[in-house]
Amino acid sequence: MSSRRATISDVAREAGVSPSTASVVFSGKTPTSQATRARVLAAAESLGYTGPDPRAASLRRGRSGIVGVVFDQHLGTAFLDPVTTHMMDGLADGVSRLGAALLLLRDDGVTVSEPSLHTAPIDAAVLIGCSPRMRDSLEIVRGRGIPVVVVEGDAGEGIPRVLLDNADAQREAARHLAGLGHRDVVIVTLPVDASRRRGWLADDAAIGVDVTADRLRGARQIFPDAPALAAATSSIDEGAIAGRAIFADPAHRPTAVIAQSDLLAAGVIRAAEEAGLRVPQDVSVTGFDGVVVDGLAPHMLTTLVQPATAKGRAAGEAVAAMLEDAVPSGLDLECVFRVGTTTGPPARR
Repeated sequence: MSSRRATISDVAREAGVSPSTASVVFSGKTPTSQATRARVLAAAESLGYTGPDPRAASLRRGRSGIVGVVFDQHLGTAFLDPVTTHMMDGLADGVSRLGAALLLLRDDGVTVSEPSLHTAPIDAAVLIGCSPRMRDSLEIVRGRGIPVVVVEGDAGEGIPRVLLDNADAQREAARHLAGLGHRDVVIVTLPVDASRRRGWLADDAAIGVDVTADRLRGARQIFPDAPALAAATSSIDEGAIAGRAIFADPAHRPTAVIAQSDLLAAGVIRAAEEAGLRVPQDVSVTGFDGVVVDGLAPHMLTTLVQPATAKGRAAGEAVAAMLEDAVPSGLDLECVFRVGTTTGPPARR
């Protein structure tokens, strides 16, 4: 018995109509009589035909119907951050009009996986961030002639970028602390390079991750001498590690900490409470993202609320526009500063 998939021609033959008429019934682009429609659908049901083969449509367009999303870290780690989840929801929505699927790719410079960025059958790519490693990914994609969009990174001239006002937003949080009277401030940063090393940063340290550099620049426009401590990733555990280092010496504790993510801020608060400090009476803490963080109650974090879903949607719509030979737009987004319960005036010493 043949296992060949029924085609639209088989349906047309069974229904006694032309292939073009049968195709119109399934596309819905042109009206047909109720009798013709009923006859075609009955023929399709008898043959087990469910509609046009999407693979054939992709071949006709010369496309795979797949958009690659490239991360430079382990995917399981990436999706522990709520910002990533919201962004991916928006990205899926943004490419929905293409009927495209999303293929998650890890390009960490170490792991060789299949499919890889070199071989994956993708129509376009979205690069999440633009670290030194991601810039290598960019060259691979450009070498393949594949349209690419970068989220929060400088990809060079001619590459569409979805940008947040990271420096301006972080400066606003720092200005808030300065207005409360804080002068002794420490900054906890996101990863600064591809190695994801943690530790105190020298004043002239090279920052290879654009988001980290922009937020650090914004904070230091208000607190130019603030020391900075790099975390290995955006997580509560990493924030706690940083906080324990910051509060280790009771004689030299800052009155405020600027964390570059809400997860890092939550970890800093945990470390502060471990050290017997009250937030915000003894130390103020700010975050960045505006996401729900489990275990933060009863605190409501003072933070920058970023439009994570809109950021992903803008990237998806930019991809769709390029594949439709249109010009991407709406790529510059702004954060909203939200005052919570984790900041207050510094305690008298």
